[in-house]
Amino acid sequence: MVNEVRRHLTECIIPFWKGLRDNEHGGYYGFMGYDLEVDKKAVKGCILNSRITWFFSNAYTILKDKSLLAEAEHGFQFMRDYCMDKEYGGIYWSVKYDGTPEETLKHTYNQAFAIYALSSYYEASGDKEALDMAFSLFDIIETKCRDEVGYLEAFSRYFEEIDNEKLSENGVMAEKTMNTLLHVFEAYTELYRVSREDRVKERLHSILDSFAAQVYNPELHRQEVFFDKNMNSILDLHSYGHDIETAWLIDRGVEILGEEEYERKMSPITKDLTNQIYHIAFDGHSLSNECEKGVVDTHRIWWVQAETVVGFLNGYEKTPERKEYYEAAKSVWNYIKEFMLDKRKGSEWYWRVDEKGRPDEDKPIVEPWKCPYHNGRMCLEVIRREA
Repeated sequence: MVNEVRRHLTECIIPFWKGLRDNEHGGYYGFMGYDLEVDKKAVKGCILNSRITWFFSNAYTILKDKSLLAEAEHGFQFMRDYCMDKEYGGIYWSVKYDGTPEETLKHTYNQAFAIYALSSYYEASGDKEALDMAFSLFDIIETKCRDEVGYLEAFSRYFEEIDNEKLSENGVMAEKTMNTLLHVFEAYTELYRVSREDRVKERLHSILDSFAAQVYNPELHRQEVFFDKNMNSILDLHSYGHDIETAWLIDRGVEILGEEEYERKMSPITKDLTNQIYHIAFDGHSLSNECEKGVVDTHRIWWVQAETVVGFLNGYEKTPERKEYYEAAKSVWNYIKEFMLDKRKGSEWYWRVDEKGRPDEDKPIVEPWKCPYHNGRMCLEVIRREA
């Protein structure tokens, strides 16, 4: 599998995203429709550009191709010069095609992804400015985006709390979410890995405690997804993709922490999440999206399939006797090759397909959430783990 994945990374994903570089206005173009037409004047999501910067930074770190570092630097410069709010701090939600602000709201999730990108870019480039920016965002999250219970979600440009429309779905308005907590943890893991700062380690401890006590539901062997301000679950929802992604991201964070106490505390949880996904969501070749109030959404989403490959590989590494996890990872990769990859010249992965593998032609190939973060990371993780 690793040779196929490496070839897909270098011959498909990397060239595709290099081709979306905007050399006139900076950053990367924000939209490509299903018809493969690029809208060069589309809004540029700051999450999109953070994730692309993260991707090229990590691709360079593993592949050592200097052209990838140049792409990462291009992304970093756009983040620094246009996405960051130089007056009130933090990173915007989006900017116009020319870099002028579009949506100036501040979201904790978005700050986290910028930290993720800047930490990785610092590792790849050695540019101390990137690390300083990452810590400025860390300080903003910790001073403006957190209460005594956990991480708040959405704010105005001036950090006044507003409704969490960006990360609320399924008919609820969530005051706190598993998704934001997960990606703050992911970002802090990367920041701690490259800095080894105790203040970041302390927050990793706190987030892991929250996952164990408030997010993980041991009776249902899953995570809860949407919460009120006091971290009470407000919807019966099982997000299959997030559970398998969380399992390996928490294992990665615990590994980087290197503390036996958290290994003992979190390992049973991540093993349980992986096992549950294998038994109730994996159909032998792919993963459905989610289950709300007992009703399964059978769409196959690009990011869910990518995270499933990594999650099952991770499960196999943690429990080598579970060889079925390795076979499951290979099966999902084969499904991706057959159904998720858009084989048209100049394309990448479909956004989603139905249970028969037919692509949704109403979904674009590139948009503010659709980027090389999940599928590119899958490739990098397969290479790391199988090298």
